[in-house]
This record gives sequence, C-alpha cells and structure tokens, in this order.
Amino acid sequence: MSPQRIAIFVDGSNLFGSLSDMRVQVDRYDDFFAFVLERAIAEWGRQSRLSSPVPTQLLRVYWYEVGSIDEWDLTDAKAQATLRDVFDRNRDLNARYMADAGQALANRPESERSQDAIRREAWSRCFNDMQTWYEAKLATLNGMRRFHHAVRRDTDFIDVLEVGHWKVDFFTRTVSEKGLDASLAVDMVRLCSQFDIALVISGDADMLPSIRHCKAEGKHVGMVEFLKGYPPEDRGRGFSSRLRLEADFVAQIYEMDLVSKKIGRKAEPASPQGATS
Repeated sequence: MSPQRIAIFVDGSNLFGSLSDMRVQVDRYDDFFAFVLERAIAEWGRQSRLSSPVPTQLLRVYWYEVGSIDEWDLTDAKAQATLRDVFDRNRDLNARYMADAGQALANRPESERSQDAIRREAWSRCFNDMQTWYEAKLATLNGMRRFHHAVRRDTDFIDVLEVGHWKVDFFTRTVSEKGLDASLAVDMVRLCSQFDIALVISGDADMLPSIRHCKAEGKHVGMVEFLKGYPPEDRGRGFSSRLRLEADFVAQIYEMDLVSKKIGRKAEPASPQGATS
C-alpha cells in the first residue's frame, strides 16, 4: 500500500497562543511536530476504523508567521504631523493626555501651564508613548525573524513562511494581523493534489472553504486541539466549533503529555515569537 502523504499547515499565531495558554515552552520543533503527527495519525486511524496501521509520509510542515510591520519613520516631520492631526481629533485620547499633562505642569509657574503649554506637553507624552511602543514592536519582530531563521536552520522539513503583516494602531497600541490566514488557506487549496491528509493548526473559521475544498477532492482533514492539564482535563485554547464539525478528526494534545515526554517544558507564558498585541 502506498503511504498516505501528510502535510501540516500551521497558523503560527494560533500555535503561539496555545503554547502560551498552557505555559509550555518548546525548544525543538522537529520533535514537537513529530509528536503531534504521531497523535494525529493514531486519531485518524481510530476515526477511520482502520484494522491495521497504514504507512504514512510527512511531506512538509508549512508554518505561517508574521514577517513585516507598517513602516514609520517617527523622526520624520510629516509622519509626526500626521499622527498629531489624529491625536488632536481623538477627543477621548486627547482629554486623557491633557489631564495627565495638566497634573504634570500643576506646580509650574503660571506662564508655563497655559493651555498651549498643556497641549504641547500632552502631545509630547503621547508621542513618546507611541515611539516606545513601536520600538518594542520592531524589536519583537526582529526576535521573531531570528527565531524563524533558527527553525529553518535546525530542521529539514519545516518551511517557515513569513507572509503575515502587522498593521499598527499607534493610538490603541495594538497590531492587527493581516494576510497570514489567507495565505495558509490559499496554499492548502493550491497544494491539495500533493497530499492525502491535511493536518491543520488554526482556530480561524475562515479555513472552512479550504477544508471543504480539500474534502471534496477526496482528502482527509484533521484539526489539532491543545488542552491544559492531563487527559481528560480542562479545555485549552479552542477553535471554531464549525472547524471541529467540518474536520474528519481532531487530534488532542495535552499540556502534561508534552511535558512528561520532554517535548516541551513548563515556563512563563512567553515565546521567541513574542506578543502580538
């Protein structure tokens, strides 16, 4: 019997969130994915009611990550003017920083705490906060890129694809992730003829059309669910119930299985990828 060809598709943000929720740190991702694959094959065989093991072949792990961020030169006068204009029109943000600035200047001479002086101080405080936050995001992204390079260097079957982009919102101090899920879904359809089983690590219901397409092509699709504690304890970081219903099988990976088998180790909720908010 020809081996069943398996491709693993990984939403890096979902994987990072799951490991962070479990407070598990993974050092060797080749061992990690080998363990996930082993559990998935066992669950696929059980759900398919196979009377004997079927040979399988892992093709690749396609791991989708963020690789870019909105580029801002905060030393540029035009960039500062653009942000200042938004700041001036944002009433809530403006009021908060004006209040902080007013308190900071309260003990200054009256000539140094005019409304214009308070407005300048408010904008200065807001801009400094934005600059500090943005520099931290750039540092996080550089750390992610170093991590991606190390994964590529240390493994032969994992492709880390830096297709995601962070769109920044300076005033809420958040980034929104763009492009990653869409790239994963498109590649899953594009590569459909090359695998027999797709194993997906993602929590996004936008994957549903790709899953349905692959199933219509006669492929099996499995999802990976990460759970806290010992089997069968608390639920972990879940995914859309629609994904669960659409998948042919769900492979459950428990926190303490990872730790007891030395696939991962207990750690603070951190990762080489860093936070994405």
